[in-house]
Amino acid sequence: MPPDFVSNRPPGPDPRRDPKATKPLDPAVEKRVHQNDPKDEPSGIEEDGVWGEADVAKDDIEAPREEKRSGRLRWKKKEMPGGLWLKCESCGQMIYRKELEEKGMVCPACDFHFTLPGRARVGMVLDPGTFQEQFADLTALDRLDFNDSVPYAEKVRRTVERVNQKEALILGLGRIEARPIVLAVLDFSFMGGSMGEVVGEKVALGCDLARTRREPLVIFTSSGGARMHEGMLSLMQMAKTSAALSSLNRAGGFSICVLSNPTTGGVTASFASVCDITLAEPGALIGFAGPRVIATTLKVELPPGFQRAEFLLEKGQIDGIVRRKELRPRLAQLIDFGAGAWGARTGRPAPPG
Repeated sequence: MPPDFVSNRPPGPDPRRDPKATKPLDPAVEKRVHQNDPKDEPSGIEEDGVWGEADVAKDDIEAPREEKRSGRLRWKKKEMPGGLWLKCESCGQMIYRKELEEKGMVCPACDFHFTLPGRARVGMVLDPGTFQEQFADLTALDRLDFNDSVPYAEKVRRTVERVNQKEALILGLGRIEARPIVLAVLDFSFMGGSMGEVVGEKVALGCDLARTRREPLVIFTSSGGARMHEGMLSLMQMAKTSAALSSLNRAGGFSICVLSNPTTGGVTASFASVCDITLAEPGALIGFAGPRVIATTLKVELPPGFQRAEFLLEKGQIDGIVRRKELRPRLAQLIDFGAGAWGARTGRPAPPG
């Protein structure tokens, strides 16, 4: 034995070999121990809050805790409500949901603009209490009796119950800084904002409203493209919506489209690209086919930022990029600019010249 070894064993008899050194248990306690009564278990580590910030997966935020039970270790998880934290799709930063909502669903670290639900977009853009929804009862028909894993009619019914609206496009009248407009908003939470017969019809009806009321038409897009459950009928909406906007333009109307993340497919290839002014939110994905499909098909390396709003602005496909908090005053400015197209009623004198 090395000379510097020092035993840590306490002096006196070894309690493992001397039964007299072991203090007997109280009979009542001993009875409960043998019955494995959970009331006598040790409490383990006391509650001290959460163990992490991420809400990506339940197992990631719930660290294991040790607690003795009948001589064995057991693992205990702390229950915590989900959805308190969100991960930024751009920079990966974990963001407290309440803070994100206070900033208009914009990442405080990298300024990434999250996709907004349709109703939230309406409330953020329009003056409070001015929205009057139009044609809210139009619903999709399963003309092709389409059926994959779930019948199309059943899929629509479930989405209507979940989102609490009949279709992907919200159409109505409202005001932006006291200026009357016709507003159309595609809601990505309704089947990815896809364009079917009802969406195409509502866009055409919005153009008719703007023409008859002589008010500007403002469209917000967030869509995966044409709704393939409706086959050729959905593709026909590309021509229908483009023709409706052309008719509005010939009548002297004024239209603005704001492209938000993501705007792809048949929506990009139709009414989203033919308005008088086309704006986009920072970092929005805008294109027809997705970048991964293009890279795989062409077998080429795509340039940095391909199909993002900044890339499209550089190439001249959009007219400007507007941050969400600056959107209302910019739209009001553009509405005044377009008021002279036909002397639209803006609730204020027309700008000079």
